[in-house]
Amino acid sequence: QVQLVESGGGLVQAGGSLRLSCAASGRTFSNYAMGWFRQAPGKDRDVVAAISWSGARTYYADSVKGRCTISRDNAKNTVYLQLNSLKPEDTAVYYCAAGFKGFHTVATRRDEFDYWGQGTQVTVSS
Repeated sequence: QVQLVESGGGLVQAGGSLRLSCAASGRTFSNYAMGWFRQAPGKDRDVVAAISWSGARTYYADSVKGRCTISRDNAKNTVYLQLNSLKPEDTAVYYCAAGFKGFHTVATRRDEFDYWGQGTQVTVSS
């Protein structure tokens, strides 16, 4: 089992920045590919960014490419999502997820992830 707890969400004005954190506990964190997803009201839960457990490979959704950075610190069992130049359409609940994958494998589909956090709300005002 892997337990995931997100933090860092909040209310921010358009153009602002937020850094989300996801703290993991349980099984060896570094064996898991990690991802950030988001879900707005009435919409599907979509991938925002993902990172391999080596940290060497990353993926970004087109909607956040250039504005977003995913990173991980395996020594601290934590994955981060830096969001810059935020837009009102970034408003959503952001979820952290963990999936057991190969060293350099990035997972991007929901069904590739085995564990999910409870989510943190990000609200961007115009």
